[in-house]
Amino acid sequence: MTTRTTYWLEYAWLDPHVQAGVAVEVAGGRITAVRTEVPAPPPGAEVLRGLTLPGLANAHSHAFHRALRGTVQVGSGTFWTWRDVMYGFAGQLTPETYHALARAVYAEMALAGVACVGEFHYVHHAPDGTPYADPNAMGEALIAAAADAGIRITLLDTAYLSAGFGEPPDAHQRRFSDGSAEAWAERCAVLKERDHARIGAAIHSVRAVPAGQLATVAQWADERRAPLHVHLSEQTAENDACRAAHGCTPARLLADHGVLGPRTTGVHNTHLTDEDIALIGGSGTGTCMCPTTERDLADGIGPAVALQKQGSPLSLGSDSHAVIDLLEEARAMELDERLRTRTRGHWTAAALLRAASADGHAALGWDDAGTIGTGMFADLTTIALDSVRTAGPLPRLGAETAVFAATAADVRHTVVGGRHVVRDGAHTLVPDVPQALARAVEALRA
Repeated sequence: MTTRTTYWLEYAWLDPHVQAGVAVEVAGGRITAVRTEVPAPPPGAEVLRGLTLPGLANAHSHAFHRALRGTVQVGSGTFWTWRDVMYGFAGQLTPETYHALARAVYAEMALAGVACVGEFHYVHHAPDGTPYADPNAMGEALIAAAADAGIRITLLDTAYLSAGFGEPPDAHQRRFSDGSAEAWAERCAVLKERDHARIGAAIHSVRAVPAGQLATVAQWADERRAPLHVHLSEQTAENDACRAAHGCTPARLLADHGVLGPRTTGVHNTHLTDEDIALIGGSGTGTCMCPTTERDLADGIGPAVALQKQGSPLSLGSDSHAVIDLLEEARAMELDERLRTRTRGHWTAAALLRAASADGHAALGWDDAGTIGTGMFADLTTIALDSVRTAGPLPRLGAETAVFAATAADVRHTVVGGRHVVRDGAHTLVPDVPQALARAVEALRA
């Protein structure tokens, strides 16, 4: 028998406006009706007080990076010195320890209102590069972790074949590599989608996949109509090395090998030329900005405004998980642009929420999520309007309050596919998320 539930939302962001008194009817995990101007909860309805948004989408995650939080803040350095520390943690992962960590990290995401995560997954094999008995054991651990935490996942299985242009994988990277794009594709073909999990592809970067093998990855994704993600121009050193090897920018190299397109998302897209921006936007390639990571790693501020104007849809990710807070990612994208240009108002609050919800889900292959509407997944994120951060503004300004004042700490409820995963600020499936995180990180350090 299909379970039917009615949620009554005190206030709801129905893009682009906030409305009071909204009843959302749910059956089979999807929204069957949305009724506005419902002044009081219908009998038997679950009441969500505060401002309810569509469930949020974290479009770019490396779950194991959560173990680095705080560890990499001592002293100075660059992205490349941070990467050395990251490799140390990557070397400690097993399918069991990765499952425990990812379960806790995805539970933290649920507490922050995230309904779906895009996991950019490249730790495939044992540390010496030997495949596990199940060659997809690590990916399966992540898929299971998402189920245990109550959220959906797009596993972006990542091709990572070289240390740099013409260089074989180093000792740290052997467990990332399948040896060739063909072997990567053969392994990925075994992965199966589930109700809560979809399978996508990723190219780690142009330095990690030889140019002659880019098309193999792109074709694999195209044949399955699957999302394809790629780290793009995150560092100027990557751009310089690409020009030295191929005489062009990474964006041009990807375009020339058929990687760009409407189902592709470039992650970061930080150091781009005007031609790069035109290539990305003109092809409909998306852009996933990760502002809290980009500032944490001193990467720079990407040209998100110019990219969107050229036709590149924007999504958001927490990437290295310096913090897990999609509201902060949305806020940071606007505030970073204000600092760069010394002008305000590059995006409306509604546009920023769209990047954190509908456009993020679309980038992960879930076009049927991210909007409070009939037929969509019943994903709801409710933000308190009575905390020290959110009290005061008029409720009709809820979108502005959510983006420019609220944080993940203000999330009171998270409903994923009609299931109440976070209730009154507590996770219903992982009883003690902080303790689960502490245990999982300690297991890697030990």
